Amino acid sequence: MTDYRVVIVGTDGSALADPTIARAAWLARNDDADLVIVCAYSGLSRRAEARNVATLGGDGTGGEVLGRAAAGVAITRAVAVAAEQGATVSAALLMEGDAAAALIETARNRTAEVIVLGAHYNRSLAERLLGTVATEVVKRANCDVLIVRPLDPGEIQVPEDAAEADI
Repeated sequence: MTDYRVVIVGTDGSALADPTIARAAWLARNDDADLVIVCAYSGLSRRAEARNVATLGGDGTGGEVLGRAAAGVAITRAVAVAAEQGATVSAALLMEGDAAAALIETARNRTAEVIVLGAHYNRSLAERLLGTVATEVVKRANCDVLIVRPLDPGEIQVPEDAAEADI
């Protein structure tokens, strides 16, 4: 087994983001690896998002943060958590679009050995039918994937805008 040289971690600003970032930071610090934090965000308008949620039920963002401002808040928080763990962040990326695609593209471009991401317990029929970010990353990644689960399988909320983000 070799040490990781590049660790990619996804964040969405949810309650599961902090323990996920902390785990990735621990890996990066212990292996003296580069830590790259990725936050994918959706450019959907609130009206389009409401329509999407009404159609699918539940949280229609699918692991993405709604809007660049909220993504910026999530990245800022993630960098702070990584610093608390003693890791050096080599890049913090805001990427518009699909979260799974953003993580996989970043891992390929940076020749990462591991992607770390959080995965909540399935809550909705839409998630079970359409899949989740974690499911898609596990299927498509060409490197190790570490899934961080919440300690409590209760509800985990993804903030919809920077005003709702908890820092």
